[in-house]
Amino acid sequence: MIIAIDGPAASGKGTLARRIAAHYGLSYLDTGAIYRAVARDVKRAGGDLTDAAAATRAARALDASTLDDPALRERGAGEAASIVAGFAEVRGALLDFQRAFARKAPGAVLDGRDIGTVVLPDADVKIFVVAEPEVRAQRRYAEMAGRGEPVTYARVLDLIRQRDERDRGRAEAPLKAAADALLLDTTHLDIEAAFEAAVALISRKIGQ
Repeated sequence: MIIAIDGPAASGKGTLARRIAAHYGLSYLDTGAIYRAVARDVKRAGGDLTDAAAATRAARALDASTLDDPALRERGAGEAASIVAGFAEVRGALLDFQRAFARKAPGAVLDGRDIGTVVLPDADVKIFVVAEPEVRAQRRYAEMAGRGEPVTYARVLDLIRQRDERDRGRAEAPLKAAADALLLDTTHLDIEAAFEAAVALISRKIGQ
């Protein structure tokens, strides 16, 4: 079984995807980590994130064994990832990797922004996770403040809105729900309630 979970930043899709993968005994891939790794490698090589050629080289040379690098969770990593993800060449270089991962037995759960629309349009189940920007910003702010990062809620909200605009407005694989995606609004749900709601959606879908 292949499950695609998409949604904007801080919607809860990553935590949800991990829980779903464990529940069904499937492999899990945080596709955002792939793009964060590309951005990391561009910067470490002294390159510019807005340089499509540099980002593409980094994508083609990506070492999958580095995807657990703590640097990929550092402040600014997500915003950097969304910049390199806007290049068609980068997305093309990483597409085969994601598809090959998903199709290995026993199946997988992938979360990102274009899994159901571009990467795995034939996924067995597609879920699009949403939440109000203010709620997503509060979640991200709490996470960052908990790590001791000097940040304000207002700044986080501004970054969330900028990233939404960038992800939805990019020409290549913009953030949007697949036509057959199941919508899950987590605005008023904690992780347990969101997980239960997602499992209910999946059960109904695979039971058809």
